[in-house]
Parts: sequence; C-alpha cells; structure tokens
Amino acid sequence: MMHESDKHWEIKPESSLLDVKIKETLEYRDLLWLLVRRDFISFYKQTVLGPIWFFIQPIFTVVMYSLIFGGVAGISTDNLPKPLFYLAGIITWNYFSDCLIKTSTVFRDNAIIFGKVYFPRLIMPVSIIFSNLIRFGVQLLLFLLMMLYYHLQGAQFHLTVFILLFPLLLLLMASLGLGLGMIVSALTTKYRDLAFIVSFGVPLLMYSTTVVYPLSVAPKQFLGLIKYNPMTPIIETFRLGFLGTGSFSWSLLIYSATVTFLILLGGIIIFNKVQKSFVDTV
Repeated sequence: MMHESDKHWEIKPESSLLDVKIKETLEYRDLLWLLVRRDFISFYKQTVLGPIWFFIQPIFTVVMYSLIFGGVAGISTDNLPKPLFYLAGIITWNYFSDCLIKTSTVFRDNAIIFGKVYFPRLIMPVSIIFSNLIRFGVQLLLFLLMMLYYHLQGAQFHLTVFILLFPLLLLLMASLGLGLGMIVSALTTKYRDLAFIVSFGVPLLMYSTTVVYPLSVAPKQFLGLIKYNPMTPIIETFRLGFLGTGSFSWSLLIYSATVTFLILLGGIIIFNKVQKSFVDTV
C-alpha cells in the first residue's frame, strides 16, 4: 500500500509538439498575473515620468510623422487629420511589434528561471501579450480622446459598423506577434544573430504596412507586398471602423487570419520542441 509520503512528481518533456497543456497553464494563472505585474513595474520603475511614457511615446511619434511624412513629404492621409491618421496606425503597429520583439527573447531573458523552476513555459510569452495589452489600452484611450478633440473641432470622420471587428483585430495582432516571437525566440537559442536582425528589422518592416500612408496611395510597384502583409488588412480595418476611412476586403482579412493562424501554429510547435532542450544551448 502506497502512503501519501511515497508519492512523487516526475517532470517529463512534452509528449506532443501541439500539447500546450491549456488546463495546466490555467492552473498557473496566479503566476501569469505576477509576471504581467513584474513586466509593467520593472519597465518604468526607474523612470521619472513612469507610466506617463505610455502617452509621451506615441505623441512624439505622431508629431514626427506629421512633420516628416505629412509636411515635408506631403503624403496623403485620406483627408483625415494627420495626428489622428498616424496615431491609428502607430498604436496598432506598436502592439504587434512589442509582442513580437519582447517574445523573441523570452528564452534568453528567462534562461535562469527556466533552468531552476518548473511551470508551463507558454506562460512567459503569454504574459508578454497581456502586459503589452495594458500599454495598448492606455494608448487606445489616448486615441479616443484625440478623436473627441477633433470631433469637437469639426473634423470629418465617423465610426462605422467595422468597429465591431475590433476584438478580432486585437486577437489577430496578439496572435501574429506571439507566433512570430516564439519562432524567433526558439531559433535564437542557436542563432543569436537573429536577435539583432529582429531589433532593427521590425521597425523597417513597418514601412511595408499602411502605418504612415493609406493603401490608396501605396506605390504600385510595391502594392502586392503591402497588401499581403498580414498587418495591413488589420490596420486598414481598424481605421475604417474608428475613422470611417480606409480599405476593407473580406478576402484580405481572411487571408491575414489564415496566415496568423499558421504562424501561431508553427510558433507553438517550434516553441514546444525547443523548450525540451533549450537550457543546453542558451
């Protein structure tokens, strides 16, 4: 007869590359919220302005884009106020890029913790998605306040029925950033150069989306590249929903969702495969 004291836990590698142990991950939800809180506090802990940077960063970026792209380059903003047009693209792109960049170093940044304590590894990248969601929420509030200001100034824009797709757009942004981030994070356990490529490559990738220009004025020679960037239908639909101006296509949005699903699926498979032995390579 086995006594209670004779029981023991045996830690084994994942039995399947698609086994993400959702139930076990939910049991560690307290750890998830602790990690979200850690990320939020640590990022602004030693700054003078603290969370105010959530507002300052997009405002400075909007001012710069308005001066350079709207003023000097004279790029159209589809008759929308320049700050409003740019901010719509900035907050959506920032959420995706922050999820991607921060997830891409999750193995390297948490190697010590992973090597000493067991918990579902997927919690780490998921916590990044939620901590960035707080920042996105604050910047979305800034966007709504700017919408109110320009509405009172008589600017011509309006909400449309496509705003109902906002939860889907948010899910797609998070999933795309998470999937790509997990793929890069797994690969950087062996190929450290990828971390440098991501750090300067992701900001450049922004120009292949419609963050600083509408799809209607995209260069024809690059139109295919821009249209089929999975983030472009998301940004265009976001603008159309909140501002009433933008391009929308069900086929492009479904394409974006399909690509996002495949990337997320690939990210989970690669992440699960690498987590079994990454301590030996990091």
